[in-house]
Amino acid sequence: MATKKLKSGIKGEKRKTANTISALLIICGMFAMAAMAPGHREYAGKDAGAEISLMQDAPKSVKNISFKKNFTAGNFTSVLVDDNNTKWFLTDKGIASFDGSKWQIHNKNKQIPVTGVKDFAIDVSSAGRELWLASPAGATAVKLPITAKSAITTYNTGNSELLSDTVRAVAVGKGSLRWFGTNRGVSAYINGKWLSYDYELFYPEVIFRDFPITAIATNPGGDSVYVATDGAGVGRMFRNEVDAISGASEYAIWGPIDMPSDNVHSICITPDGTKWFGTDLGIARHIGNETLAEWTVFDTNDGLVDNFVQCIACYPDGSVWFGTKGGISIFRDDSWKSLTSENGLLSNNIQCMTVDKTGVVWCGTDKGVIAIDRGVITNYTH
Repeated sequence: MATKKLKSGIKGEKRKTANTISALLIICGMFAMAAMAPGHREYAGKDAGAEISLMQDAPKSVKNISFKKNFTAGNFTSVLVDDNNTKWFLTDKGIASFDGSKWQIHNKNKQIPVTGVKDFAIDVSSAGRELWLASPAGATAVKLPITAKSAITTYNTGNSELLSDTVRAVAVGKGSLRWFGTNRGVSAYINGKWLSYDYELFYPEVIFRDFPITAIATNPGGDSVYVATDGAGVGRMFRNEVDAISGASEYAIWGPIDMPSDNVHSICITPDGTKWFGTDLGIARHIGNETLAEWTVFDTNDGLVDNFVQCIACYPDGSVWFGTKGGISIFRDDSWKSLTSENGLLSNNIQCMTVDKTGVVWCGTDKGVIAIDRGVITNYTH
């Protein structure tokens, strides 16, 4: 497919600010890591290729399963899978989980924030298993399993060097490196130490105030983070050799980048280092190490079911799944397949998405949860 060059929709004074940084913020791949993770075409345990082949036609079957009466969550906004293959969700009722047989709301520990949590991440290290939460009260680490007595640690501006109490995104990086996107910038924490930051020249605080962070994702090496914003594109920051967070190089101003919009809502970096960015006007893909080369834009004219892309997940067979406000689209080998409510989805508003350890795709929606297992769609709802 031909690369398309589209203009972003920022107007007036905000556009002027974005112009100053757009070539910096959207230069996501200029320092792409030389040491990438191995290819992702092998997948133990199941035939990964079966997923996409079954999707070339109508779904094999659709199942509808009701939550139990005491499970009251209805709106699912973020999802992840832990090392035990338990599915975790952020919902309108707090943190929820599904272990394959039981749905549960974890509301017994009153120290865990319930409202306003924007993002979370699973952290498995020598210190144990933790769930990191991004909330308006700071960054909270919750020891797993979650009980009424689980150990809780909340970092805020009163007890740490976190830039702001308003944390909008969190990501687990290399080793014990943790990244936090706030409304004043990006903070990083490693081995009990908060890194200083020297990226102000490229990413001044006003950027994150006027163009809020919507998502962050680490590169395959885990020492760099890509930061999506609502209005200023995507920035890249990295841990430098003197324990600080640095920004992009000045040569980023040399040329334009192909992005359908500066309003970026989702990021997915595949194991081979390919960057996918979901916006309100379609998808941008960046391949390779050259900043200004190998950018491609995809939208509904190419086969995407809807241009507002809220979440992205990579499947082990090489396909990439996109959750939009109008359904799900699957891209593989330059071809597209889409699923909507007409195919059995309980909602077209796909707000979050991930792939579990057995190859099942899990999607959170405004009406419940969708699981897609090699052509079989299972809807969990009230």
